[in-house]
Amino acid sequence: MIHTGQAVVDVVLRIPVLPEPGGDVFTTEHVLAAGGGVNTMAAAARDGARVVYAGSHGTGPFGDLVRAALEDEGVDLVSDPDPSRDTGFSIALVDADAERTFVSTAGAEAHTGPDQLRSSHPQLGDVVCVSGYSLAHETNRAALLNWLPALPDALVVVDPAPVIGDVDLDAVRAVLERADVWTTNEREAGILVDRLGRDAGGAPVRGTSAAEIAEMLCQLSGTTIVLRAGADGAYIAQPGGGVLPVAGCVVEAIDTNGAGDAHTGVLCARLAAGARLADAVRRANAAAALAVTRRGPATAPLAAETDAALASLSR
Repeated sequence: MIHTGQAVVDVVLRIPVLPEPGGDVFTTEHVLAAGGGVNTMAAAARDGARVVYAGSHGTGPFGDLVRAALEDEGVDLVSDPDPSRDTGFSIALVDADAERTFVSTAGAEAHTGPDQLRSSHPQLGDVVCVSGYSLAHETNRAALLNWLPALPDALVVVDPAPVIGDVDLDAVRAVLERADVWTTNEREAGILVDRLGRDAGGAPVRGTSAAEIAEMLCQLSGTTIVLRAGADGAYIAQPGGGVLPVAGCVVEAIDTNGAGDAHTGVLCARLAAGARLADAVRRANAAAALAVTRRGPATAPLAAETDAALASLSR
């Protein structure tokens, strides 16, 4: 799996509730750890994939933290540290309901050029993982749109990220044209359905269920959609193929930070191993369920743990 997104540092603050404007709350816990794309890469590596990070990383304490985390997971880097800037960071606010809100900065990871992406040398059978965050950074967006159309027969999996409502729609359409799988949560899918619907000349459209949103997004984009729906599992919508529900695991969520990353990472790992899409999604559902029972950003399980969870479901 080749990850083209952004490896950053997460400053995770657990709080009882988001403060009102001008207010202040004290944290009940705080963690400083490598995050962002690191979570996805760790999930894929723990599930058995060879992982390559094609993005940038900085010179400084945050860059050092990211590189140490990637080294621990066995992830290969295609570039040396950027000597002119450090890696950026994201503040994740996790409230008592396990919901999370982010405030992010941009560092070296926001400055990845096309030559760097090409140096990852994707081959037939590889999975290229693209993050919507790349479209939020001018340099990364230009590099990605230059590189993606010329890719060989690698499988492209796109996770649009929470910024999908703010990035340029023409850039989104360009990525959709090359995407083989678009994996998203319900909120992000609904936002993109509304944007694509308005762009087509109609009123904003939104389904009344996750399955309907997945089908709408598939029809509007012409792309295979994997819509993550929490405890309900996920829905796969394919052009001309209807919607397939894939059951999830019911667990008590402690911390949802990184759950989507765990799902995407394991999905990519399984697809890189040659699994059918439905089987890859089923395994990703189990991995994400295990991830939300643990505190912290990079909480994806090891392959043996996911194997055990799937075995218990089949009994």
